[in-house]
Amino acid sequence: MIYNQSAGERLRSMMQVKPALSQLIIANVAVWFVLALVQLLGFLFEPSGTRGDQLWLDSVLKWIGVPAAIPNLLLKPWTIITYMFVQEGFWHLFFNMIWLYWFGKIFMEFMPGRKIYTIYLIGGISGALTFILAYNIFPVFQDTIHLSTTIGASASVLAITIATAVLVPDYTVNLLFIGPVKIKYIAIFSVVLDVLMIRSGNAGGHFAHIGGAISGALFILFIRKDIARRLGFLHLKAVLLSPFKRKPLRTVHSKGRPLSDEEYNKQKMLKQQKIDLILDKISRSGYTSLSAEEKEILFNSSKNQ
Repeated sequence: MIYNQSAGERLRSMMQVKPALSQLIIANVAVWFVLALVQLLGFLFEPSGTRGDQLWLDSVLKWIGVPAAIPNLLLKPWTIITYMFVQEGFWHLFFNMIWLYWFGKIFMEFMPGRKIYTIYLIGGISGALTFILAYNIFPVFQDTIHLSTTIGASASVLAITIATAVLVPDYTVNLLFIGPVKIKYIAIFSVVLDVLMIRSGNAGGHFAHIGGAISGALFILFIRKDIARRLGFLHLKAVLLSPFKRKPLRTVHSKGRPLSDEEYNKQKMLKQQKIDLILDKISRSGYTSLSAEEKEILFNSSKNQ
């Protein structure tokens, strides 16, 4: 039973069952440890009172945090990726990783595991672009644009949160002191809070969060549209071709003898049940979650209708 497992055994189990989610968390934790080591070295090797830990940290962050000024971004284009794996403080790391773990697990219940890489990167890139766009459009940021950078996995994590809420809006989780809550309400509250907090001292971060949230919703809507397009094409093809197809004589044999009407109807019913299960799997996990055999069954079924 999982309740009898130690923390180490649970961690190993998660890494085996959900390696993509584990790897994202490990990457963020590893970067945080490196930055913590940089701060320690700065503290040890700089004179007392010079805040060497912060000076050394800032010297590293300027190369991995995404800048708001476009000329600075052109000199450091890799930052649009690196920034989304960087948390400056322990609590920044802790809450982002807890949020990533919770919603990442739910997301991977309904989508192929490797999709979490895609939505994490899309959310992070969208967050960075929204941050840059906001600082280059709104006059309030003109005086600080050349000094401003942002870091953090929050845009990526919020993209996963919103994507999960759009995918399964009525999925319910139990919150401490609150009780059961549908995740669509958690998602709405998170976005509204970010909008209201733009006037706070971290406006750039909140713009990045909003960009990540929008990309998460669009990601799921695009997948749904793609599934509908694929299935619609298959069924349309079957409908268009069906008037021109001649009905073959039923000469189905099983083990060298013709099937009776009862056996034939039973096989037909089992085949339809298999098709229904495949369609149900698409609605839950997406078309790309189908195996090659399942895709072939679905395609052959549409041809034979």
